[in-house]
Amino acid sequence: QVQLTESGGGLVQPGGSLTLSCAASGSILGINVMAWYRQVPGRQREMVARHFKDGIYNYPDSVKGRFTIFRDNAKNTVYLQMNDLKPEDTGVYYCNTGVPPLNAWGQGTQVVVSS
Repeated sequence: QVQLTESGGGLVQPGGSLTLSCAASGSILGINVMAWYRQVPGRQREMVARHFKDGIYNYPDSVKGRFTIFRDNAKNTVYLQMNDLKPEDTGVYYCNTGVPPLNAWGQGTQVVVSS
């Protein structure tokens, strides 16, 4: 297991962009699956982006075409590029590894999309 620390959240207007970062305490080179999740109060945590080491990507329809997950193995960091943000993208964003998630959840990073 690795420790994962999310950052990069904030307040953004609808239509804006944010890039979230997930820094791992160790190498992510050998990790098959990295993913981003979103949690809204009162709702289950949902996967919003998932990347398999062999090049497969998973996105739910709600974010497809707007969110992009990518890794920088040299920096042991996974990013989530979010474009054309909508109020319904508001939530706390977490990263994790594996399917199902293998690591303890970190503190996440809050994203608020509001005018």
